[in-house]
Amino acid sequence: MKIKSILVKSIAVAAMSVTSLVVANNAGSNTAQAAIVQNDASVVTVNYVSNNSISVYNNYENPVATGQILASNTSWKVIKTAYDSKGHKWYDLGKDQWVRAKYVTIGYHAAATQTQTTAPASTQAPAQSQTQNTQTASNTSASSYTSNASGSEASAKAWIANRESGGSYSASNGQYVGKYQLSASYLNGDYSAANQERVADNYVKSRYGSWSAAKSFWQANGWY
Repeated sequence: MKIKSILVKSIAVAAMSVTSLVVANNAGSNTAQAAIVQNDASVVTVNYVSNNSISVYNNYENPVATGQILASNTSWKVIKTAYDSKGHKWYDLGKDQWVRAKYVTIGYHAAATQTQTTAPASTQAPAQSQTQNTQTASNTSASSYTSNASGSEASAKAWIANRESGGSYSASNGQYVGKYQLSASYLNGDYSAANQERVADNYVKSRYGSWSAAKSFWQANGWY
């Protein structure tokens, strides 16, 4: 009986040891959970120089290249920040089009002088570079600008302005300011009415091609 008792206890101890080993191995093999986190950037600038561009991916968890690229030295609005299961940080530039954070720098950088040439089909527009927005912080320098939007284009432009700000040049909502609720970085320190009109026209032309197209996009998505 004593020998049997000792044998039973030995088997129990061995089983506990094996169980502990399995638990330890399972704990060690667990990977981080992919997750969207609090956004830490409103604008990022592409800084990767290989081939002068970076790839865009369809998601951050199991990324597949979409075939779209972003040119170096172009700046983009950020919608979401996330980490994949390997701990890599990603930024969503709109409509689930993601780029690795390691290839961009947070913020708009004045040194970014290259004009965007290949834009993702559904992302938000690139932040204005110096070549796209040559106006300085001087209100006087932008005071002579007159928009050439007319007819249906002028109507679509006014429609967007009304939805965005009620038509007020002084409206503000966090980083977005003015009649067309443009990112402050787009305006480069010049919040004059003339510069807001100029930058809004450039933004819509480069992003949508026309104010009518921008209005259609706004109606479908609630932003432009």
